Amino acid sequence: MRSRRPPPAATRAVLFLLALLAAWGAATADLASDARALVAFRAAVGQRVAWNVADPTTVCAWTGVTCEGGRVAALRLPGAALAGPVPAGSLGNLTALHTLSLRLNALRGALPSDLASMAALRSVFLNGNRLSGDFPAPFLALPALVHLSLGGNRLEGAIPPALANLTRLKTLLLEENRFVGQIPDLPLPQLREFNVSFNRLNGSIPASLRSKPRAAFLGMSSLCGGPLGPCPGEAPPPSPAPAGRTPSPTTPAANNPNSGNDERNDKKGNKLSGGAIAGIAIASVVGAALLLFLLICLCRRSGRTKTRALEMPPPSPSPAVIPGGRKPPELPSGAAVAPMATVGHPAGQSTSGKKLVFFGSAAAVQPFDLEDLLRASAEVLGKGAIGTTYKAVLESSATVAVKRLKDVTMSEPEFRERIADIGELQHEFIVPLRAYYYSKDEKLLVYDFMPMGSLSAVLHGNRGSGRTPLDWTIRSSIALAAARGIEYIHSTSSSTSHGNIKSSNILLSKTYQARVSDNGLATLVGSSSSGPSRATGYRAPEVTDPRRVSQKADVFSFGVLLLELLTGKAPSQAALNDEGVDLPRWVQSVVRSEWTAEVFDMELLRNQSSEEQMIQLLQLAIDCVAQVPDARPTMSHVVMRIEEIKMSGGSAEEADQQQSALNQGDEMAEGPSSP
Repeated sequence: MRSRRPPPAATRAVLFLLALLAAWGAATADLASDARALVAFRAAVGQRVAWNVADPTTVCAWTGVTCEGGRVAALRLPGAALAGPVPAGSLGNLTALHTLSLRLNALRGALPSDLASMAALRSVFLNGNRLSGDFPAPFLALPALVHLSLGGNRLEGAIPPALANLTRLKTLLLEENRFVGQIPDLPLPQLREFNVSFNRLNGSIPASLRSKPRAAFLGMSSLCGGPLGPCPGEAPPPSPAPAGRTPSPTTPAANNPNSGNDERNDKKGNKLSGGAIAGIAIASVVGAALLLFLLICLCRRSGRTKTRALEMPPPSPSPAVIPGGRKPPELPSGAAVAPMATVGHPAGQSTSGKKLVFFGSAAAVQPFDLEDLLRASAEVLGKGAIGTTYKAVLESSATVAVKRLKDVTMSEPEFRERIADIGELQHEFIVPLRAYYYSKDEKLLVYDFMPMGSLSAVLHGNRGSGRTPLDWTIRSSIALAAARGIEYIHSTSSSTSHGNIKSSNILLSKTYQARVSDNGLATLVGSSSSGPSRATGYRAPEVTDPRRVSQKADVFSFGVLLLELLTGKAPSQAALNDEGVDLPRWVQSVVRSEWTAEVFDMELLRNQSSEEQMIQLLQLAIDCVAQVPDARPTMSHVVMRIEEIKMSGGSAEEADQQQSALNQGDEMAEGPSSP
């Protein structure tokens, strides 16, 4: 048989070159396919994304696109004004993609099933959108997933037990959705970050997840077990028996034939004389008297120590008296005292047995107790119909805000149940209720302290030369943050509302980050605190009982708040010095007269480039203050429109800076890209 000769070197070189050309052609074809998929995705949800779609060969240089090995490997477009449903035949064709970050956009609806073909996908960040429907089934077919973040959407239904098959999963964030049912058992060996808080789950936390922190399960009163405490009927974890104590064995008398004789002998030997009995009685009386004397001394000392702690004015018209017959001084607004003075306990009444009840992250650590609060120095921040608010500086230098309620008419069980519902609402745009104290005479609520005070004070305060002007960027950001906070309150149930939305209940941090305060407090106080003055100018026309406010009435109040931001006028302020003309009616009359520019605050008009966005926000505010409740938008729609208005006014340079910052946030969140 003739042996086959190897091909000459020239032939081998030609074959190698042809193989390289074929591989290059295949890679080029795949990259072209990726470019087509991205163009289809942009056309559907992101036409504001600055891509040179006319030249698909530059796909690897497009904003947010990263290529590896001649394929699109990562797509990062957080906060890029993407809006609408993700179309089929777009992202699903990016089969080499390992990182997908589209967080903080307005994507909505259900995700297409072809995402299951993205077999290389390891990191998914879709939090902060409006995705709806059941848990996205395509992700269950991606065993390489390491990070999955779907928080802050509108997903519903059950959390699928099939997540347990994603054995490489290190991050699973499903918070702030609408999932129902029980949490499935997820024995994932590498799971480090887990969060299902603020959904609608119930039942017992499975054993595989009971080691996770309490914050991962907040906001659901029907959930129990693990860090939330034992479920009803569930035995608490056994506590170790005290060292050195062993039960002494007992022997029944029937087992000892001499027990009868021993008992008789004991009775004889244990008889006491009359003198001994008298001595014991006298000693007992003397001991009891000494003990009673010591208790009286301790109570007096305890009363002096505890009642001198807080010098707040009492909630009732009758003045409280502190030891020595002195009345606690009335504090002028803004005056600081040290220490903080009586909480209103009668003289000598001890607070023993009473304690602060904590919520949120403070519940695990309990950073201070009632005694720390009573010893704190105080400053009156404001007095309202619901109560007086104080700034309290603790001995540890921590600062909190303490609201002292008045006219609370409900029973203690009802009060505690309602406060528990309020305390569970922990959200980045809501001032968190950290703790509360309840006694017959006092009801205290403890909140985070917001250093810039209220929007009302900042907006209508000093407008002199030293004032920092509130420009369009700040005001629109305040509007969006407040809207998101109210939207979250409404999302907890169809009947939940804030009940008292106004500019004095929108508090600001040092960077003007807004948070909604006083959520739900309108339902705690009696009718005497719910008079016309409490929400003058903000109340919807259909509201007859201020303690019962619908979500549509909240939308009306928020619309007035938007008008206040745009005009710089307080709602109760008489427009053009005419009595009886409220802010919505005045704005609508000016707009009808085609004098729209006359509506806006002068501080806003300094930036002419934002006038179009201001007019759009003005139209949204007018929609919110419609007289007919059904004609008003929902808060979810309000949030979406404010987001669109803000995005439409951003310059390309600002968008690039925001994109860069958000991309860096993704890199920090993802960690190493390899599983």
